[in-house]
Amino acid sequence: MLKIILPTIMLLPTALLSPPKFLWLNTTSHSLLIAFLSLQWLTPSYYPYKNLTQWTGIDQISSPLLVLSCWLLPLMMMASQNHLQHEPLVRKRTFIVSLILIQPFIILAFSTTELMLFYISFEATLIPTLILITRWGNQPERLSAGIYLLFYTLISSLPLLVAILHLHTQTGTLHLMILKLTHPVLTSSWANILSSTALLMAFMVKAPLYGLHLWLPKAHVEAPIAGSMLLAALLLKLGGYGIMRLTLLMAPTSNNLYYPFLTLALWGALMTSSICLRQTDLKSLIAYSSVSHMGLVIAASMIQTHWSFSGAMVLMISHGLTSSMLFCLANTNYERMHSRILLLTRGLQPLLPLMATWWLLANLTNMALPPTTNLMAELTIMIALFNWSSFTIILTGIATLLTASYTLSMLLTTQRGTLPTHITSIQNSNTREHLLMTLHIIPLLLLILKPELISGIPS
Repeated sequence: MLKIILPTIMLLPTALLSPPKFLWLNTTSHSLLIAFLSLQWLTPSYYPYKNLTQWTGIDQISSPLLVLSCWLLPLMMMASQNHLQHEPLVRKRTFIVSLILIQPFIILAFSTTELMLFYISFEATLIPTLILITRWGNQPERLSAGIYLLFYTLISSLPLLVAILHLHTQTGTLHLMILKLTHPVLTSSWANILSSTALLMAFMVKAPLYGLHLWLPKAHVEAPIAGSMLLAALLLKLGGYGIMRLTLLMAPTSNNLYYPFLTLALWGALMTSSICLRQTDLKSLIAYSSVSHMGLVIAASMIQTHWSFSGAMVLMISHGLTSSMLFCLANTNYERMHSRILLLTRGLQPLLPLMATWWLLANLTNMALPPTTNLMAELTIMIALFNWSSFTIILTGIATLLTASYTLSMLLTTQRGTLPTHITSIQNSNTREHLLMTLHIIPLLLLILKPELISGIPS
């Protein structure tokens, strides 16, 4: 654990003391080294825990997410360089420091085996994210987006704190391994149903569940590119991870809680997919597609079978990389056109042919084309849900169909068609952007060859 957390903390002096000329180079290469170091966690050979210390441990569920969070830090830095080009040096350093500060908290949240520490690190990720959105967002609406994010998260996580303390008074421990053995919530009294709901609700807002998702499109649209990547790829996964961890603790009572959450998640996947078809704003479209994919993850986590957990894990990782890549592509368009409206940024393929290739790859993985891991995950989840109740195939089937249609329409509007008349000259795509897209797509393509690394199944 320390092998990764210490170099991450050492990134702070790198960011603060690097000479202006080498600021981006030093911080990005240092964080890339950490990302490559973290690949050691991807060995599928541990059961039940590896690197177990008093407070932290890595198992099948947390190791892929830990590697993903280390992998995305250098990518966020690379994506933000153009956006911060004209900022004074102090602000550049502040931006990089707030990006780096999120990392140890996310690593702690994914690897801790103690519920209180998990709660603290889960909440601590909120502060740097809020700073990123409210300070470096593009429009004045970023303040209202920040308030939405803050209040949705806080209102849902206070009951979580109370439920964790209640759990501690019941069992005398908050250690996940011991809680798993004791199964603390055995009677289905009202108090226990309420405490189970409180335990889940914070993660449902973070994931987000349809109905509690209103903060997400706002935050995504207003955030700078690093904020969007962070939200889509990591913070939503904190919600999914929390649901997977806590549903295992309260198996007997959660039977009553299945139905409302499952129904909302699947209905939400369908509804947000159809909302995507009507979007005019590119970032908003990608944000709603995240809600639809995470709906499947929530539904899968609620049934608690091996298949559904495995599908949820694979979908979280592949969606993290895919949506992050889509946001980067949307940002490259935004930096050239200064507009996110789909109709104003259409027909870019003849001008940026290499970017069109990246758009094609990202959209094909988003719509779960075989043989991508997205397809494997969606099929696994659909089979697990069908096994649980055959009616779910109607909802998941229509949602998949809608996903394909809005993804294709996004690809066709941005790349095909006639070029708008207001575009006279456009900046060429550069090596940094191509490297950024390559670092997103290479893990996705390599995981096709060995998906068991991220499927959460002990080999």
